[in-house]
Amino acid sequence: MIKILIVDDEKPICDLIDINLTAAGYDCRSVQDGLEALDLIEAEQFDLILLDIMLPGADGYDIMEYIRPLKIPVIFITAKHEVKDRVKGLKLGAEDYLVKPFDVVELVARVEVVLRRYHKTQRLLKAGDVVVDVEARTVTKAGKPVVLTNKEYGLLVLFIRNKNIALFREKLYEKVWDDEYLADSRTLDLHVQRLRRKMNWEDKLVAVYKVGYRLEIAD
Repeated sequence: MIKILIVDDEKPICDLIDINLTAAGYDCRSVQDGLEALDLIEAEQFDLILLDIMLPGADGYDIMEYIRPLKIPVIFITAKHEVKDRVKGLKLGAEDYLVKPFDVVELVARVEVVLRRYHKTQRLLKAGDVVVDVEARTVTKAGKPVVLTNKEYGLLVLFIRNKNIALFREKLYEKVWDDEYLADSRTLDLHVQRLRRKMNWEDKLVAVYKVGYRLEIAD
């Protein structure tokens, strides 16, 4: 399983990231102190580090200098939003830079992009008896293959990676259709209905009033 270290001095943010990445199938550890982070990095192996800049003990820039020779990909997650801060973080070797407050769906997507760049993608996604092989682009339910259109497949992957999270219809449309959502469009709803029927998720893929949809499933 892909292992991610979350380093942020605000425990609620650590917990938020941990919950969502764990739901997406990642193994997460979190600390709120820079020196504790360095101890963990020495003791364990991580595939990705999500790193705040303003930390007690040792700041994110110091930690980045320390781990750069280890070739562990890093995404800075910080409230420091000025261009000079982004440039400094990227020049130090960070793969990406995300400014707080951030969208959880965007965070998961950026994590996926960086891991894919390092050939550390998670091949199998699971939700109950549904298994998605993201490399082969195949879907099975209870061991039997399920045929989906490209858009249905894209929605399925998004829902599984964000289990039990309400996803805005605008975000779903932008991610799967790669286009701006039109309020009067029924395209997304029709695709969700078809996906719900094919996966037999009538009671699991639920509409969230004035928001969008949520996959309610316990693994």
